Amino acid sequence: MKVSLSNERLLLREFTKNDWIDVHKYASQDIVCQYQPWGPNTEEDSKGFINKVIKDGTQEPRTRLVFAIVYNKNMIGAGEFNIRDFTNKVGEVAYIVNPDYWGRGIATDVAKLLINFGFEELKLHRIYATCDPRNIGSSKVMEKVGMTQEGRIREDLLIREGWRDSFLYSVLEHEWKEIT
Repeated sequence: MKVSLSNERLLLREFTKNDWIDVHKYASQDIVCQYQPWGPNTEEDSKGFINKVIKDGTQEPRTRLVFAIVYNKNMIGAGEFNIRDFTNKVGEVAYIVNPDYWGRGIATDVAKLLINFGFEELKLHRIYATCDPRNIGSSKVMEKVGMTQEGRIREDLLIREGWRDSFLYSVLEHEWKEIT
């Protein structure tokens, strides 16, 4: 089953094979992946990412949904939803946007769409996200959408420059209902 999400500004749709070209436009940039364990991507890395998310979309039960962000008819990033625990109804959201489109509220819109999907469609109880403490833009997005910073996870992700800490944010279903 193909899934798509949208608001008045954005469409989140599942990736297609040819999307690797637009993925590569941002995933090959140092600034985009500076806090990530991947990148900067080669063309083969970007193609591999697309192949993996398309394959993950065929798994049952489906635990990973990765969406292409389409803004003004351009594919400019990715939004991801992972079901981390079916029993305890926990999901994780993530987003990445081409820097040419930073500062327009796109990541905030993507996070809202993903969180709403997790609570409304997947019937989850808790949704969380993490970011590098140095990634102020991502922290601001999580705060804008109503997530609460729970704390700092120490040295939980190995990136190019060594171990990085992560800030942990979350929102609960009843909190989301109050916000929206």
